[in-house]
Amino acid sequence: MKTMEINKIVAGVICAVLLVVVVGKIGGVLVHPDELEAPVYPFSEDVMAGASAPAAAPSKPEGPEPILAMLASADLGQGEKVFKKCASCHDASKGGPNKTGPNLYGIVGANFAHKSDFSYSDGMANHGGQWGFAELNEFLYKPRDYIDGTKMSFGGLKKASDRANVIAWLNSQSDDPKPYPDPAEAAAAEAIDDAGEAVDQAVDAVGDAAAEAADATGEAVDQAVDGTAEAVDDAAEAVEDTAEDAVDAVEEPKAAE
Repeated sequence: MKTMEINKIVAGVICAVLLVVVVGKIGGVLVHPDELEAPVYPFSEDVMAGASAPAAAPSKPEGPEPILAMLASADLGQGEKVFKKCASCHDASKGGPNKTGPNLYGIVGANFAHKSDFSYSDGMANHGGQWGFAELNEFLYKPRDYIDGTKMSFGGLKKASDRANVIAWLNSQSDDPKPYPDPAEAAAAEAIDDAGEAVDQAVDAVGDAAAEAADATGEAVDQAVDGTAEAVDDAAEAVEDTAEDAVDAVEEPKAAE
């Protein structure tokens, strides 16, 4: 057998052995990756502890408590007493004067900034819409939050019963008092609104948790990919070095011939 044929056979055997070794190493890297710095699914002890912890007390709803279901049974006498807190700035009698604030006779159902003989703040004048029961409830709860830039310095009525009573009394100070909502229908509508807010909060919480889990998963996958890529690069360099050595070994006998 000629020397050239022997060299070819030796080179082929070496390459085959190297290929098996390299494939084995790459397979080992892919099947047995380095231990991740963070779990792919973030079921940490803190998360599990939080899952087993007792549920937190429901947070108080933001904004005023609805009062539509309370209007039909409101106490007009108590409402008149509550209005005394406003009497230094407002008159509510028919034909009464404007004071620091506008006259409020017929306010329920009237347009925002409806008094042509009163100078309203820009926020009030540009608001648009009408003073319905719900709007008055929002405004009387915290005026400066409801109308940005309002001149009204009153801090608001925090008790729902006070707001319901005074709004019912203001409704009576009118040539055309507005009918009150049916209590059962108003209560059902308020329950639907509360349920909708609860669903929105739950959706936001789930979205936040999913985003956090996705971030943790993405980081873990990136680490695994980086580790595998580095191992493949190392293996490729080893194959290249070994192949060069094999070529040198084959070419040395040829040079000797």
